[in-house]
Amino acid sequence: MTASAYSLSVAIPSEGFAVTRGDPAIGGLHGATRHYFCPHCMSWMFTRPEGMDWFVNLRATMLDDAGWFTPFIETWTSEKLQWATTPAVHSYETVPAMEDYEGLLQGYAESVAKQEA
Repeated sequence: MTASAYSLSVAIPSEGFAVTRGDPAIGGLHGATRHYFCPHCMSWMFTRPEGMDWFVNLRATMLDDAGWFTPFIETWTSEKLQWATTPAVHSYETVPAMEDYEGLLQGYAESVAKQEA
């Protein structure tokens, strides 16, 4: 689940996210951004990013069915393997600037609406 050239995650609105079983452990960096792991196997499950409390970054492998979406944004491409590619529409060497998020969210919503039409 965790050994890959990719770290596929999905941004879930915070108000729509809840841990329903177990008690995740904080792992990795212990700063303002919190990375939560399974306390048994220490696999990364989700992150609550610092300064962005409106969403939770959930590992897509935690979903029963992750086949319903395609990557829209790829980040940290400065560290990717040369041969690793995704169908993401937007690509960032690190992470998007804070002022880019509103436009990215709108662009994603429009792409979903086109797929459903």
